[in-house]
Amino acid sequence: MSYLLSATCAVPAAGAVLTAALPAGTSEARRRTTKTVALAVSVLTLGLAAAIAASYEPGGARYQLTESYSWIRSFGISFSLGADGIGTALALLTAVLVPVVMLAGWHDATEPVSGSAAGAAPEGSFESKRRTQAFFALILAVEAMVLVSFLATDVFVFYVFFEAMLIPMYFLIGGFGDRAGGPDADRQRSYAAVKFLLYNLLGGLVMLAAVIGLYVVAADQGQATFSLTGLTDAISSGKLVIDPNAQRALFLGFFFAFAVKAPLWPLHTWLPNAMGESTAGTAVLITAVVDKVGTFAMLRFCLGLFPDASKTFAPVIMVLALVGIVYGALVAIGQKDIKRLVAYASISHFGFIILGIFAMTSQGQSGATLYMVNHGISTAVWMLVAGFLISRRGSRLIADYGGVQKVAPVLAGTFLIGGLATLSLPGMAPFVSEFLVLVGTFSRYPAIGVVATFGIVLAALYALLLYQRTMTGPVKAPVEGMPDLKARELAVVAPLVALTLLLGVYPKPLTDLVNPAVNDTLSQVHRTDPAPAHPAVAANGGEQK
Repeated sequence: MSYLLSATCAVPAAGAVLTAALPAGTSEARRRTTKTVALAVSVLTLGLAAAIAASYEPGGARYQLTESYSWIRSFGISFSLGADGIGTALALLTAVLVPVVMLAGWHDATEPVSGSAAGAAPEGSFESKRRTQAFFALILAVEAMVLVSFLATDVFVFYVFFEAMLIPMYFLIGGFGDRAGGPDADRQRSYAAVKFLLYNLLGGLVMLAAVIGLYVVAADQGQATFSLTGLTDAISSGKLVIDPNAQRALFLGFFFAFAVKAPLWPLHTWLPNAMGESTAGTAVLITAVVDKVGTFAMLRFCLGLFPDASKTFAPVIMVLALVGIVYGALVAIGQKDIKRLVAYASISHFGFIILGIFAMTSQGQSGATLYMVNHGISTAVWMLVAGFLISRRGSRLIADYGGVQKVAPVLAGTFLIGGLATLSLPGMAPFVSEFLVLVGTFSRYPAIGVVATFGIVLAALYALLLYQRTMTGPVKAPVEGMPDLKARELAVVAPLVALTLLLGVYPKPLTDLVNPAVNDTLSQVHRTDPAPAHPAVAANGGEQK
């Protein structure tokens, strides 16, 4: 039995404990030691995630490098891990983004970031001394829990970590906010953190009821286990038959939690608050890492455990996703706050991901999986450069900028690349995934596919208008003298830009990784791609030669 998966999850967890336990202090030397240790742990985790990807054989078994350790034997619960192509791709994305987020937030916890002096921790206090340890330890804790979620093959274990990741994220949002938040920053940040927690806890409680219900139904038929592979095999073989009404109820319990996390319209309202009040790095963790657990789980658990219910609810879910695409883009166009604009753009993008999942075509689901990865990379570029911009000017308002490209051309150039990737310009990574989603959707739901294409036009509007209003035109007085990107900041964005371009022109390694898992998912829901409407096909009675 390989221990690679458990090591990949354990390293950031141990790193979080080690980082939190380092000697506290306000001296720069102690802070630098804390940051260096945390960054080293994240780089080691990246190496282990890369080893998982290198060891994975796309033509092999669905779950590879499997591990299983008995946990609660009386309920059939085991700490079971297994890597499939989709989970491996998302684990690698997580491992790539965490060290980038750390570098981007290198100074985010150096001093209290309260919007008012009254809320600041006094220099030398326990809170001030522990800020750096807490910030970087929380990031590593989130990474560990997300990695377990992507690799877990036990339903109960997945649920535990699906919920547990809310705690460190709550403290990251509520305790380390945006320095440009204004005089009301403390209250707004607390509101955003509580709203994030309550929404996601509600989803988790509904899911818990569904997890228990699934176990009861399975136990009644002699399948008393939480093993994902055991349950899906029993369903496929007919050993476990779930009543249609019960299956629909269980599906909705799981799907509700994942739709909140994703977030799917109309359960999205926590995201703009959370991203707007967080540091740029924390905002990237939310939308590029944590939220991906929701869309990933729709593929692995909703479709795998409840195939008939998934097909029943697919049209309704696709309509909700379509509304999210258009709504998110339209609201993004009207935003005055840079970070909230990026948040609403992400809501639109998550609509595309969910559209691809429930189109239940190979192109749609491959595109959705690629979109999870590509959106994570492109949004990280856009949000992190926006964070560098905001930290220089001290304002999130679009109207406070103008002419930045004349004083900071490299910053403006990377911001443009992030915007072009967000609007899915051909040659950028998101284009491939968005194209596949639209093709896969159109082949089964032509009307939805046609309307969804308007999301591309709207994306061009909000991305280019944001660039025009902030980077072009006369140089506003507060922008004069704004420094360009520094070496550390270039080290943050350069690898992400390179990945955006590389996966835009050569996505084959990623598609080869995820396609076998996509095909297995489609076989679980007994779906095949619709035959193309072609005269030669029709002449042969609907069968392709």
